[in-house]
Amino acid sequence: MNGKHVVVIGGGTGQATILRGLKHIPDIHLSTIVTVADDGGSTGRLRRAFAVPAMGDIRNVMLALAESESVMSDLMAYRFEGSEDVVNELRGHNLGNIILTALTNKSGSFTEAIGLISKVLNVKGDIIPSTTQLVTLCAHMEDGTIVRGESNIPKPHIKINDVFYDEPVQATKEAIKAIEKADLVVFGIGSLYTSICANLIIPDLRKALAKSKAHKVYLCNAMTQKGETDGYTLEDHVASIEEHAHIQIDTVIKADDEIPEELLVKYAAQDAHPVLLRDKMHPYKVSHRKLLTFERDLVRHDPLKIQHLVQQLLKTL
Repeated sequence: MNGKHVVVIGGGTGQATILRGLKHIPDIHLSTIVTVADDGGSTGRLRRAFAVPAMGDIRNVMLALAESESVMSDLMAYRFEGSEDVVNELRGHNLGNIILTALTNKSGSFTEAIGLISKVLNVKGDIIPSTTQLVTLCAHMEDGTIVRGESNIPKPHIKINDVFYDEPVQATKEAIKAIEKADLVVFGIGSLYTSICANLIIPDLRKALAKSKAHKVYLCNAMTQKGETDGYTLEDHVASIEEHAHIQIDTVIKADDEIPEELLVKYAAQDAHPVLLRDKMHPYKVSHRKLLTFERDLVRHDPLKIQHLVQQLLKTL
C-alpha cells in the first residue's frame, strides 16, 4: 500500500463522502479531480458576476479533506442568511465561495487560490479542478431536445442520453498528471451525469484514462436520482460511465445493506429507489459490501466503511 497513488473523480456530496474516509489511509498519494460545471446557487451567482470557474464542489471537497474540523472550516461552510435589504447581495452565499472568488481574482489563478486555502485548512491530498475554463454542461435528451446548464439537466422528466460541452474544453495539466501516476481510480458516488460524467467528457482527461493502467473502480450509488437516473440499474450506471469515458471499469462496488422499510417509503415518495442489479454475469467484477448508514433518516455511504474497502483494494494492487 505504501506510496500508492489514488485518484477520485466526481463532484458533489458523494465525492466528499469518499474523501472523508480516504484521507485517513496512511502512506498513499491522494488526488481528487473535481467538476467545475455547477451553475446553480451561490456558485452560479459568483460565476456569472466574476467570470470564475464554479467552486461549490471544490469547497465541499476542501472541507472533507481538511485535517480536522476547525473554526476556519466552519467559516468556509458558513452561509449568509437574513431578510434585510442590506444583506440581499450576500444571502445564500457560502463564505468559502466568496473567499475562493476573492483569492482567484487577486492571484489571477483558480488553481493557486485552491492551493492557498488548502494550506490554511491543512488539506490531506491534492484538489484538482478538471478544467479551469468557464464551462456549460449540456445534455442530449431522449426526446431529441438539448438542455443547457448543469442545474437544468436533472429537471425534465425525460431520460438523458449523454452530456457534452458545446465548446472545446481542456483538462488541467495537474488532472492529467494525477491520472498518469494513478494506481487506483475511483469513480462516484454522486450524480452520474452532472458530477461524474461532467469530468469524463473532457477529451484529454478521457484520453489519459484510456491510457492509464490503474485499476478502475466504480462505487455505485445506493439510490436512483430523480430526473437523472430514474429506473437505472447498476449496469445502466456503469454503461454510462464507460460510454462517456471510453474505458472499461474493472470493479464495481455495490452496497448490499438492507434499507429500512420506512426509508424506502420516504425515498419512493421522492421518486428515488434502490439501485438494483439486473444481470448475473458482467465483464467487470461486482463486489457486494456493507457500506451504508441510515442516520437522520437518510441513505448514505459511510466514510469509514469506504476507507476500509479501499484499504483492502490497495492490498491487492
